[in-house]
Amino acid sequence: MFVAAPIIGFLLFSVYPFAYSVYASFTDWNGLNRMNFVGLDNFIKLFKDEYFYQTLYNTVFYMIGIPIGLGLALLLAMALSKGLKRTTVFRTIYYIPVISSLAAISIMWAWAYNGDFGLINQFLDLFGIKGPNWLENTATVKPAIILMAVWKGLGYSMLLYLAAIQSVSKTYYEAADLDGANSFQKFKSITWPMVKPVTFFLVITNIIGGFQIFTEINIMTPTGGPSYSAASIVWYVWQKAFKYYQMGYGSAMSLILFIFIFIVTVIQFYFNRKSDYSLD
Repeated sequence: MFVAAPIIGFLLFSVYPFAYSVYASFTDWNGLNRMNFVGLDNFIKLFKDEYFYQTLYNTVFYMIGIPIGLGLALLLAMALSKGLKRTTVFRTIYYIPVISSLAAISIMWAWAYNGDFGLINQFLDLFGIKGPNWLENTATVKPAIILMAVWKGLGYSMLLYLAAIQSVSKTYYEAADLDGANSFQKFKSITWPMVKPVTFFLVITNIIGGFQIFTEINIMTPTGGPSYSAASIVWYVWQKAFKYYQMGYGSAMSLILFIFIFIVTVIQFYFNRKSDYSLD
């Protein structure tokens, strides 16, 4: 009886919608009328859709921000673990974007990126540099969104790394000091292996979250950016399903996205298992 509630909730709100979506992907359905079974027509149409490939490319491109964000988070965590003054204040400052509304942050950054009165271009004007209209330029729109996403998630990754670093026994570093190891050698042989589980967790969750990026795109580039240069796959699914009422087609894209994420996750688990380490 105690486990019945979460199990029933999981079946009703996860398993059933997923199964329903899988069936809908084989139908021509607008979300209101009766479903018409069309077999593989949606998938055949999908693999001929150039916008599907464009949005999938954009989504994968956004993954560039994952190693950048994790690298910065690890550096910040290492700096804060050294016992700097006002560490609690810095941790709070870095974590504020994490708990802030993503919609509000997206609006704030959209203002900052504005080509006419944006804060970033005003800062560049101080040095005589004329900044572009960041979100209306195909060359700058994706890097601009990556920068915002890295800033948003930096505090979360930093706190996890900081907790992992602080949990490492000091005896390892003391033994390394006795052996004459320098800072880089201690990082390579002690710090990095010990924070590897956190890195694996962050990589997996960031990849899954990266494939599902939507709010930032929908608010900062509501039309998908110039020539769909900013549109993500989930944004395209939403457009097809809820704007043009092509629920069957949107479900087909969602199913392909699920399979893609599943394969990437399995590969990550496989390589992580091959590089496992143990301490006696």
